[in-house]
Amino acid sequence: MPKRIMIKFAMPFLQASLVKQILVALILGVGCAYIFPQLAISSAFLGTLFISALKAVAPLLVFVLVMSAIANHDVETKAHIKPVIVLYVIGTFGAALIAVTVSYFIPTQIMLVTNDAQVSSPGGVLEVMRNMLLSVFDNPVNALLKGNYIGILAWATGLGVALRHASDSSRQFMADLSRGVEFVVSVVIRLAPFGIFGLVSGTVATTGIEVFEGYLQLLVVLLGCMLFVALVLNPFLVWCCIRKNPYPLTIATLRESGVMAFFTRSSAANIPVNMGMCRRLNLDEGTYSITIPLGATINMAGAAITITVLTLAAAHSLNIEVSFWTALVLSFIASVCACGASGVPGGSLMLIPLACGLFGIDATVAMEVVAVGFIIGVLQDSAETALNSSSDVLFTAAACMRAERIAVEEDRHGRDVRELR
Repeated sequence: MPKRIMIKFAMPFLQASLVKQILVALILGVGCAYIFPQLAISSAFLGTLFISALKAVAPLLVFVLVMSAIANHDVETKAHIKPVIVLYVIGTFGAALIAVTVSYFIPTQIMLVTNDAQVSSPGGVLEVMRNMLLSVFDNPVNALLKGNYIGILAWATGLGVALRHASDSSRQFMADLSRGVEFVVSVVIRLAPFGIFGLVSGTVATTGIEVFEGYLQLLVVLLGCMLFVALVLNPFLVWCCIRKNPYPLTIATLRESGVMAFFTRSSAANIPVNMGMCRRLNLDEGTYSITIPLGATINMAGAAITITVLTLAAAHSLNIEVSFWTALVLSFIASVCACGASGVPGGSLMLIPLACGLFGIDATVAMEVVAVGFIIGVLQDSAETALNSSSDVLFTAAACMRAERIAVEEDRHGRDVRELR
């Protein structure tokens, strides 16, 4: 009897959508953290295991999918990659400008902390570009082992182009291998509720919410900027593409991709989730199999906001005057640096010292700002990743829908011309 009762109560949870299961796991995780804190700390292993599984399959998925998509791409089918890249660039730079504007009207000062840890950070924008180029020419095995997605994309693209001239059986094998990897990824994603339960319960039990009280205004500015970009700037860019209400698509991407990315805190680890959503939206596979991995590397609006807000907070804390032109240059630098941020938790924080150098802030103080970033990182990095990753799907879908709208308009125009004749 108890077994039947357990099954009866468990069935609604098992039959619910993945998003609903995640929400239930979130509530249970918070409750466990406050009621059974020791159990919650132990359950954090589930979250670590889940993220490790995602990070393990994501590089292989990206490599195989991109290579297979290019190898089997029909030359008569037009992929919509260029419009997506344009949206990525505009979205990232626009986010940096919004962060500068908000920081100007709401100047934030932070209590700098002592940070004795030695953190490696780049010395300039040229060094960021240099590191990106070195990543392109990384050994393919090393790129897969270390999750170097720039190198993975470069090798997958090169091999995909080469395999376009291979036999039909070879290209079919690549397509079958791609479907096999996708199946493994789908199994891992179904375990998300258990992983998120462990992540939430362990984090809340360990840190609590008291740690954020001293940095409340900084968090409000950071999260406010990210919400504005997610709910105003991004929908506006999508409307420019599809010319209809963008919010159903925006909310859907935030719900399905953003929620998962919020807890995994890694754009790279969320690539399989975004791939699955693109498939459910019936988007062009030749487009999203390339733009989603690319977006996890260069579409970093959240990272641009983090770099800009924390840098200006450091400048205000040190009473450094920030001119309009300096702020504009900071927006550009933050956008470039954001593209160089790694797709792992805390990747954008490592680039703050580079932006601080624009105001003459020495490395010691810059490292203290990085330490503040790590303190608030539980919320800041989660929200940043949710914005970055959800907009990958959003912009890819917008570009595909734009192409469909243009095709319909051209077909309608052609019929009108024929009728006039």
